[in-house]
Amino acid sequence: MPLAYFSVAAEKEFWSEHWGGHSVEELLAIARTSPLTTLICAALPAKGLVLEAGCGLGQYVLLLRERGWRVVGVDWSHSALQACRRTAAVPLAAMELRSLAARDGAFAAYVSLGVVEHDPAGPDVILAEAGRVLERGGTALVSVPYLNGVRRLTSPYIAYRNRAIARNGGRFYQYAFSRAELVSALERHGFALRGLHPYDPARLLRRLARVASRSRREAPDGEAAGPRSQRGLKAAARGLLYTEPALRLLGHMLLAVAVKR
Repeated sequence: MPLAYFSVAAEKEFWSEHWGGHSVEELLAIARTSPLTTLICAALPAKGLVLEAGCGLGQYVLLLRERGWRVVGVDWSHSALQACRRTAAVPLAAMELRSLAARDGAFAAYVSLGVVEHDPAGPDVILAEAGRVLERGGTALVSVPYLNGVRRLTSPYIAYRNRAIARNGGRFYQYAFSRAELVSALERHGFALRGLHPYDPARLLRRLARVASRSRREAPDGEAAGPRSQRGLKAAARGLLYTEPALRLLGHMLLAVAVKR
């Protein structure tokens, strides 16, 4: 079974509040330089209609359309969709991902980034619907929280902590998946795997960097590293983090690329 996390329920009100703390421009700027974008663009078919299921503020709808793909986005947060529409006139619709208002085989590609893990019943209903709306041979890109090396080592503690949260009234929030669990879920719904890609290995380190940044601001004059030195350190750290061992150990998310049989 995937590793369950409890906190607040990831329902419509949660996502409206969550996306309200970000801007389309902020997330679009991040997407422009993200290694995830490189993975997505390499996997998408050159032609055909692309659906982003659970598009949130729509940064990938905007970015991929800029790069030549025909993309539509759906989400159940009306406020997030409205924020994207204020930025650009792109095709968006409010839909429930478990029951999409689209015909069978309507899309050449289906993109879902950090969505299916939030269904307490598991990813099966959403993935079955993804298979329905994809054409035969169509590409599915699905990412979920990754049960990476660190999470595996600490999973007894994570499970214990989340049971305590649940006993104290916490609601189901998400699952984290191993490689085998994600592949098995896709195969149950007629998908053949083409690749697995951990990404975002710096999530924990970003938290540590924020602490270090506060420390530098509090340091006496002359003790903080200069901007050029900081840029060099960041570049070196990023290179190390995106090696295969580091991604398996620290990758926060796991992207699966699959095709519909």
